[in-house]
Amino acid sequence: MANKKIAFVTDSTAYLTDYLKAHPDVYVAPIVIISEGKEYEDTIDLTSDELYEMIRTKKEVPKTSQPNVGRFVEIYENLKEDYEQVIAIHVSSKLSGTISSSKAAVEQVDIDVEIIDSHSLSFAITSLLEKGLELAEDGLDSHEIAKILREKVTGQKNLILLDTLEQLFKGGRMSGASFVIGNLLQIKPILSIGNNGELGLVERIRSEKKSTRRIVELIKTSCKEHSVKKIAIANANAPEKANALKDLIQSEVPDLEIVIGEISSSLAVHAGEGAIAVFWSI
Repeated sequence: MANKKIAFVTDSTAYLTDYLKAHPDVYVAPIVIISEGKEYEDTIDLTSDELYEMIRTKKEVPKTSQPNVGRFVEIYENLKEDYEQVIAIHVSSKLSGTISSSKAAVEQVDIDVEIIDSHSLSFAITSLLEKGLELAEDGLDSHEIAKILREKVTGQKNLILLDTLEQLFKGGRMSGASFVIGNLLQIKPILSIGNNGELGLVERIRSEKKSTRRIVELIKTSCKEHSVKKIAIANANAPEKANALKDLIQSEVPDLEIVIGEISSSLAVHAGEGAIAVFWSI
């Protein structure tokens, strides 16, 4: 049987649509979630409900770790059987060591792999995978596709609203003083992963209602300036909040296509239950 030309590898921070889940050329390396000394592979050993229960009840906050090099070696060795080329699209290297593991594995396996730093996560990776598969169908090789996808990375935008600052505090990403002050003032910061792949502050706003309205304003402006046609809303066990945000956005931008999906368990560890993130491309 003739080899298929290109396989696509990603990690479990990506949001996989039904199309991507069923696609025979898409492969996923699971992020590792660690709780009380026990390791779980994201999407394989741990459900979202089980993770949120851990976050609510465990004294020690769960942690995450990139897939180890051996996991990637296993994936790439298996792909050699059926593919000539591989495109690997991963979570931002500023947020995870996943790309480092993937690169280290490539050095041990004789296969042509293009590794792409998404400089983001979740639905941003989704759009890159979908575009890559489309280009592969058009007959482009992995190097041509990778060049186009790296250009697309620079146009990825996102806004993130956390329900609580608790996970940032528990995970050591916020000082105790900032946590107390933020809670007392009911601060609901709007965050974003910038073009450099790092998580940063967009605005500090008091009250979730005001933060939500501000997100709608920012999306409306971007849609007008860049003719955005589609956005995606990711939520951490907060579908009602996601649907309410969808309704608000559509009231301002009626022709916009909006899709909703869950944040992966590995991302929920850091964002916390109730978090909302919006992704789009310009």
